[in-house]
Amino acid sequence: MIMRLLATLMAGLFIASCAAAQEETPAEKSEEGANAPRVYETTARVNAGGKSVSYRVIAGETFLKDDKGEPVASIFSTSYIADGYDDPRERPVAFIFNGGPGSASLWLHMGVFGPKRVRLPSDPDDDGAAPYDLIANSESIIDVTDMVFIDPVGTGWSKTIGDASTDDYWGVTQDAASVREFIRRWLVEHKRWNSPKYLMGESYGTTRSAALLSALESGWTDIAVNGIVLISTVLNFGLDATDAGNDVGYIGLMPGYAATAWYHEKVDRSQWGGDMEAFLDDARAFATDEYMPALLKGQLMPEAERDAVAAKLASFIGLSEDYLKRAHLRVTLARFMRELRRDEGLAVGRLDSRFTGMEADGVGETPEYDPSAYGIDAAYTAGMLDYFSRDLGVDIDEPYSTLGGVRSWNWDAGNGGGENAYVNVAPWVERAMRQNKDLRVLAANGYYDLATPFFGTEMTLAQPGFDRSRLTLTYYEAGHMMYIHQPSLEALAADVRAFINAE
Repeated sequence: MIMRLLATLMAGLFIASCAAAQEETPAEKSEEGANAPRVYETTARVNAGGKSVSYRVIAGETFLKDDKGEPVASIFSTSYIADGYDDPRERPVAFIFNGGPGSASLWLHMGVFGPKRVRLPSDPDDDGAAPYDLIANSESIIDVTDMVFIDPVGTGWSKTIGDASTDDYWGVTQDAASVREFIRRWLVEHKRWNSPKYLMGESYGTTRSAALLSALESGWTDIAVNGIVLISTVLNFGLDATDAGNDVGYIGLMPGYAATAWYHEKVDRSQWGGDMEAFLDDARAFATDEYMPALLKGQLMPEAERDAVAAKLASFIGLSEDYLKRAHLRVTLARFMRELRRDEGLAVGRLDSRFTGMEADGVGETPEYDPSAYGIDAAYTAGMLDYFSRDLGVDIDEPYSTLGGVRSWNWDAGNGGGENAYVNVAPWVERAMRQNKDLRVLAANGYYDLATPFFGTEMTLAQPGFDRSRLTLTYYEAGHMMYIHQPSLEALAADVRAFINAE
């Protein structure tokens, strides 16, 4: 179950709306040999962050080579480089990717940071079918940083070459090593070694950020990073995994369950005067001070105490006391998704629990699928490929892997536990903060994200080793892909812009 859970962690997604003018010139394809990387360049302008920004776009392949100089992998990326900056010290660069593992970077690219984005309804709803709206993105962060959107091997159009094995790329440390080499190559090509550098990842992309910190900042050939932006964070996978015997996973999820029950009006909001923040503070306190001790006691807990805990848990997460007692106070994520609105024939979303989907029947134990996944995927895929072909002039006709092309991921992060261990890359972030006094961390959390729940992130970042003076946590009333919600999109963009400007 652990591996299935990890393999389904997705990247982010979603949208909002915003007006801005964008002008583009026709794309130009590089004139190189048939076996050379395919590169497409164009120029454009967008109003972002209250500024009119002209920029160059470079979309194309970078070949990674073996020790004999032979190409072994191709990484597709899209770079946005603003005009008017000659001194690299004056212009940051952000390396941006999504998660999965196995997701291309289209979600962050077309959802929040890029100069053009897909517009979907701000309220949770299915995306339907084409045509979809693509608009100039005034929330883009191109006004404060250059951006490089990276598709790791096996995602988008990135792939191995010749006889190269995917085993060299599909794993926690293997993936980080290849992305590190891409970043090194990019810095060489664009002469940007002395620019402030940021890593921005979503979902497994936050795991990648931690692994990249280790790969970039270990050894004498040090590529120091100024900041990392963790969107929907998962650094310690044990804090939301509800496998048998891992009771702490229920603690990481429980306040997220509470937020979901609040949204769907399955709790008595009047007890907290309609104040969700106060409600969630009480849910956090209950999770650590009462719920966790109760789970640890197991059968040694007196029946009266068990009944009291069940009643209080029910008041927070909206399920019946009887159901909770029959489940031994342990409700897996799939069961919660199915049970909260079972009486209406609905399941709630995993990536964004505001979403609901109609189930085939009323007796299933788990949802048919995640309503918040099938509610957005078509729009992003169509939007990304339309943008590549029409705006950037990319004429690649090979299949584009949005998500799901990566298999057999190697989860061994060097902890020696193999498949029986939970991946925990948080120590790599701790070490980087100790060894790099300028490294800052921004962790962005959606209250309704049950894939990478906010309380699991809080517990991770509360551990010794993190310098909390350089750590910022932000929260949004949306899910895993909080930028689908217009107010959250605007807030996230403003928070990331402020984080970079604080340099």
